[in-house]
Amino acid sequence: MSLRDWARQIKDDGATVNLALRHPRTPWYAKACGAVTLLYALSPVDLIPDFIPVLGYLDDLVLVPAGLWLTIRLIPADVWAECRQEAKRRALKRPPKNWRGTLLVISLWMLLAAAGVLVVRQLW
Repeated sequence: MSLRDWARQIKDDGATVNLALRHPRTPWYAKACGAVTLLYALSPVDLIPDFIPVLGYLDDLVLVPAGLWLTIRLIPADVWAECRQEAKRRALKRPPKNWRGTLLVISLWMLLAAAGVLVVRQLW
C-alpha cells in the first residue's frame, strides 16, 4: 500500500467514524474514543508543537491513526459496515454549493481591505 493510498484510507475511515459516532448502536466508549480522536485531528493544539522539527508532525502521524484504529476496533462490525456504506454513498454525491459561505468570506476580505485602506489614509 502506497503512502497516498494509506492517507486516503485514513480520510475514508475518519468519515466513517464520524458517521459511527452518531449511530445509536455504537457503544459509548467507542463514541468517546472516536470523539477524542477526531477532536485531536481537527484541533490546532498538539501535544508536541508543529514548529519542532520532525517530532512536531510525528505525533499527528502516530496518534491520529492509532486513535482511528482503536475506535474502529471498538465499533461493532455490523455498525461499521453500515456506516462505511453510507460514507461511500455520501462521497459519491456532489457536495452542495454553499454560496452564503462564499459570500461571507468574500465580504470579510473586502471589509478587511477597506479597513486597511482607511488605516493607510489616516497614517498619510
